[in-house]
Amino acid sequence: MNELHQNKRFRGSPDSLRSSERLERLEVDRVVQLCLQGINAQNVLDIGTGSGVFAEAFAKQHLQVAAIDVSMDMLAYAKQIIPQVDFNTANMENLPFRDASFDLIFFGAALHESQELSQTLREVYRVARLRVAALEWEYREETHGPPLDHRIPQEELTRLAQQAGFTQIDVIPMKVMVLYRLNKVHLL
Repeated sequence: MNELHQNKRFRGSPDSLRSSERLERLEVDRVVQLCLQGINAQNVLDIGTGSGVFAEAFAKQHLQVAAIDVSMDMLAYAKQIIPQVDFNTANMENLPFRDASFDLIFFGAALHESQELSQTLREVYRVARLRVAALEWEYREETHGPPLDHRIPQEELTRLAQQAGFTQIDVIPMKVMVLYRLNKVHLL
């Protein structure tokens, strides 16, 4: 098993993830806008849904949202919060969707849950029509987020994304995280 995956992330309680302070720190709306910038998206797949805050934010943009989580307890909690989202369970290395099913695929924190990141990136490339956006945490937080030594190095993620076929990789540093936009085609 990859060294990066030996220590799984600690997931905080759903209540701590839904606090207004937490949402403010995460800059959810800004992340959603940056994910959608430059593309005309109609639908999105949220992988690693967690408490559902990102799936909810995408739904508020009038997008059709499907969501997959890697934790059954968090998935059940998210279903209660936003029942209009199509929540599913799936294996990230073998997604149950046809090619180019989604305009945008958003990775919340699931990069750290993937057992084989290169295969996962090939899968999301297959089912994405325009873009994959991946959120990488900048620091360790006691209630959520990977330890500092658990983060996927920027160079490694970029290399694996290029191998999967992505043509343009935008790296956007934010206050407490880094957003990667992986495009299938070159976008202005």
